[in-house]
Amino acid sequence: MDAYAKAGVRGYWQKLLEQTMEDTKKGYVRPFELAQIHARLGEKDRAFELLERAYLERDEGLLHLNELAAFDDLRSDPRFANLLRRVGLPQ
Repeated sequence: MDAYAKAGVRGYWQKLLEQTMEDTKKGYVRPFELAQIHARLGEKDRAFELLERAYLERDEGLLHLNELAAFDDLRSDPRFANLLRRVGLPQ
């Protein structure tokens, strides 16, 4: 929460990304989790790269694409509709 107090919402997500990247040094972190953080930071291309990895790994988190606000800014991108179609979710 200190990151939020100092730098607002973006600071919070940036700090969470830093902490999550540290976690990758200790063990596996699902690409779906990282995609959510990158999407919140407005890093769309990186978010889509990670969502593609999640798709290849058959991450069950993809079943919640339509429900998670983290991906709201990605919804207008044709890549999002393509991913929904491949996962088998309504567009």
